[in-house]
Amino acid sequence: MQLRSLEYFVVLAREQHFARAADICGVTQPTLSAGLAALEVHFGKRLVVRERRFVELTPEGTALLPWAQQVLAACASMKTAVAGDQGPLRGELRLGAIPASMPAIGPFARALAAAFPDVSLTVRSLTSREIERALAAFELDAGMTYIDHEAPSQSLSVPLYAEQSMFVVAAQSPLATRATVTWDEVAANALCLLHQGMQNRRILDAALAKLGIALHPHATADSYVALLAMVGSGAFATIVPDSYVGLLPGWARVIGFATPLPPCRIGLVIPERTPPAPLALAALMVAEKLGPSLVFDR
Repeated sequence: MQLRSLEYFVVLAREQHFARAADICGVTQPTLSAGLAALEVHFGKRLVVRERRFVELTPEGTALLPWAQQVLAACASMKTAVAGDQGPLRGELRLGAIPASMPAIGPFARALAAAFPDVSLTVRSLTSREIERALAAFELDAGMTYIDHEAPSQSLSVPLYAEQSMFVVAAQSPLATRATVTWDEVAANALCLLHQGMQNRRILDAALAKLGIALHPHATADSYVALLAMVGSGAFATIVPDSYVGLLPGWARVIGFATPLPPCRIGLVIPERTPPAPLALAALMVAEKLGPSLVFDR
């Protein structure tokens, strides 16, 4: 059995598209298909239901997938560990980050480069649930997400900072000069918010439900860039974490809440495995040093 064939299988299972999987693996589609066929011969079972295109994994393929993911991850970690004994840690740190945590990526990237200059960083913007799934599937080394709300299971975490929600309007809004607003005033605005598939929105809704308040946005999105673009049009208002304040454009006006919501901790998480992957452990070490010094312009 060739490890390369296992890689073809895992990538195909993730992409569910033969041409896309072949492109990611850097091979032709016939080469990928031949590798899958060799894997099926090795196990004596059909692993993928396919006609002219990918359909689904067979029950045997579904059973094999987590083991294949684990084998590939273990081999990658072994290479990193062996190389680490011969010099500085090298490799690609794959980090998944929820949109609310994006302002912390800059300080984290700087601290990682200072501590491990030969480690490159790849960041993917994901929901908290996608981060949990990708960590379990060995597709990420670490995640940056909420650690007190729906925290990934079987993980180790290091708190980085606590965020507080802020109200954002355009300069022409009647509320633009206010220092604080009530939640009734917020609800009276045309709001654009993250959709309910995003954890920040679920936390917001749960906190407001305790106050007997429900928000009904006119528009939703999965990124703060989209929300701020709508606010910049002058027709909407939104709610963002205070870590974004230093990144806001000049037309934005940030207002506090007369009744602030409880702060939410964001941290770095890695899978709880023995032994821990070298790159995941490096991310945890960086987070432990960064957390106490992480301060945003609020």
